[in-house]
Amino acid sequence: MTLGQLLFSQLTDPFRIVLLIGLVYTMMRTRPVTGTLVPLASGVAFVAVIIPVTLTTGMGEPMWRQIAAGLVANSIILGIVLGLWSLYNRLRG
Repeated sequence: MTLGQLLFSQLTDPFRIVLLIGLVYTMMRTRPVTGTLVPLASGVAFVAVIIPVTLTTGMGEPMWRQIAAGLVANSIILGIVLGLWSLYNRLRG
């Protein structure tokens, strides 16, 4: 599997997307206490590690490559989710 295919498969993983939406929702609720950057960075790293470690047994890719692609995919998805959240708040007034 090429790196592009691995990244595309992670970008279209519904479980990963739902976890990151939940991460943003939780961060918004706890922002006054925990801030923004630390929870988001920790959550992106957690999701990038936990999915390959628990769900992708027998995959031909090395674990480090799956995790690295997961970090990139999670960052892209997180950027999209935060952008949509900002757009929603701006349009809502």
